[in-house]
Amino acid sequence: MSNEQASMSGHLRPFRDYAPKHFLWSVEGDGRVATLTLNRPDKKNPLTFESYAELRDLFRDLAYASDVRTIVLKGAGGNFSSGGDMFEIIEPLTRMKMPDLLAFTRMTGDLVKAMKKCPQQIVAAIDGICAGAGAILAMASDLRLATPEAKTAFLFTRVGLAGADMGACGILPRIIGQGRAAELLYTGRFMSAEEGERWGFFNRLHAAEDLDKAAADLARSIADGPWFAHGVTKTMLNQEWAMGIDEMIESEAQAQAICMATGDFRRAFEAFAAKRKPVFEGN
Repeated sequence: MSNEQASMSGHLRPFRDYAPKHFLWSVEGDGRVATLTLNRPDKKNPLTFESYAELRDLFRDLAYASDVRTIVLKGAGGNFSSGGDMFEIIEPLTRMKMPDLLAFTRMTGDLVKAMKKCPQQIVAAIDGICAGAGAILAMASDLRLATPEAKTAFLFTRVGLAGADMGACGILPRIIGQGRAAELLYTGRFMSAEEGERWGFFNRLHAAEDLDKAAADLARSIADGPWFAHGVTKTMLNQEWAMGIDEMIESEAQAQAICMATGDFRRAFEAFAAKRKPVFEGN
């Protein structure tokens, strides 16, 4: 069965041999950790119409991955991403009519939704420039590591646009707080790495030479854990934004009961009783 047929039928399939056209993809060792690299270093890894769409499709399809459990998202050449390419995206947008503009903004928003809905945890490894849509990719990731040289800006206002882009007005305040998010979205200024860590946007800072290993190690530690349960945690972290306290507690009661019915839960207890490290199988 081809990958296309497997995707259409909903069957699980490995993503080790996935071959993108607009970025790099590699899968290590046992296949549990994948690395996605934005790879236009000469321009600080900007996005195009085509790369937006391919990223959206990949994150949607990863729901059918039989191997990949976590993803490291990074940029090549010492920068994460400068956002939408000025001449390949911004300039054409100035000539489009409203229906095409809305189709584009919905497509970019679909990328964020796909990142949030895919069961894998996404670890963003951020160095250098992380701006515009690049900052959104970082924001939409589950965890963010950065170097002290990282500079992050939601700079939509600088091109005459609202800060309300790809979910930024809803998601960013939940990460760093309403006042701080408002400042970044109104001014478009760069947030320093130190601010980002202090405000909770970055989980940790690492020297540039250590960033890739730190991100891979974090991704590996998650991939080797109870990844079915991790997927439930990701789902609940996203769903509970719109819930009241009663709905939150009931939803988590149901989610945890499902996890308690898995073999991983039993295996973890048996390993604890035998004083050995558990081996999780995702079921």
